Amino acid sequence: MSVLVLVEHEAGVPKDASLSTITAAQKLGDVHALVAGSGAEAKQAADATAKIAGVAKVLLADNAAYTNMLAENVAPLIVGLASGYDALLFNATSIGKNVAPRVAALLDVMQVSDVLSVEGPDTFTRPIYAGNAIATVKSSDAKKVLTVRGTAFPKAAATGGSASVENASGAGDTGLSSYVGAETSKSERPELTSAKVVVSGGRALGSSEEFHRVIDPLADKLGAAVGASRAAVDAGYAPNDYQVGQTGKIVAPEVYIAVGISGAIQHLAGMKDSKTIVAINKDEDAPIFQVADLGLVGDLFQIVPDLTAKL
Repeated sequence: MSVLVLVEHEAGVPKDASLSTITAAQKLGDVHALVAGSGAEAKQAADATAKIAGVAKVLLADNAAYTNMLAENVAPLIVGLASGYDALLFNATSIGKNVAPRVAALLDVMQVSDVLSVEGPDTFTRPIYAGNAIATVKSSDAKKVLTVRGTAFPKAAATGGSASVENASGAGDTGLSSYVGAETSKSERPELTSAKVVVSGGRALGSSEEFHRVIDPLADKLGAAVGASRAAVDAGYAPNDYQVGQTGKIVAPEVYIAVGISGAIQHLAGMKDSKTIVAINKDEDAPIFQVADLGLVGDLFQIVPDLTAKL
C-alpha cells in the first residue's frame, strides 16, 4: 500500500502528533508526507520531514493559501493527490479533524476516526463510548481516510531518514474561507499533548486565582504542563487550551496528577492512557480513584502546597 500523511508543522518543525501518525502509517505501507504551507518556513518543515525515519518521499505544496492550513483549501489539495495513494492519514488534532472529513466526503468514502492500532491493511481499532469500549472496524472502501490518535503510537525518529522533496500543486485558495487570526496562549511550560508530566486541576479549586496559586507552583517544580477538567474550563478557572478530555486534548504522559478532579467519563477518556495516574481528592468515592495508580484522600489546599514545598 502507498500512504500519504498530512504533516502538521510549526516554525518549520513537524509536530509530535505527526511523528506518531507516521509510525502508524508505516504499518500500512510506503509512507509519503505532505507538507502544506508557504515560504521559507514550509521549505524548512519539508526538509525536516525528509529526515524523519520511515518517510520515503516528501511532497511540498508551497502556496500562500496553505499558510494557515485552512481545511477548505487543504482538502482539495489532498483530494487532487489521492489517486496515487491507498490510504490518507491525519492527526486526530483540531487540524486533522477539520481536514479529514472534508477529504472523505469529496472522495465519497467513510472516515475511520481516532485510530488506536492498525490490525491489517483494512482493519483498525478505535474507541467508542468515551473510550469505555474499543471497537475493531474493517473498511471496505478502496481508499482509507484515517485520523490517528497520537498517544497510541510511539513517535517516529526525527532523524535517520533521507527522503526526496518534490513540489506538489493544488487549486490554492478556493475562496470559501479566510484566516482572520488566532489567539493562543504562550507558555514556557511543555506543550500539553507532548509533556512527560501533566498537572491538572478541577472544579474543586474554586476560582481562577486558587487554580493558579495551587497548580502552577507544582507544575513549575516538576517541569510539567498544566491541564484542566472541562468543569474548570467552563467555570473560567483555566483557558480552553488547557482542557483535557474527550472534547479537549488527549494526553498520555509518564505521570498525570489530577488535583480536585472527580473523574467524569469525559475527562477519563482524555487521560486514562497515562503511564502513572496520581489523584488528589477529598472524596474517597470519586471515580478518578478507580483509574488512579496512586490516590491521596484529603484537602488539596493543604496537600498540594505541602507536596510542592517538599520537592
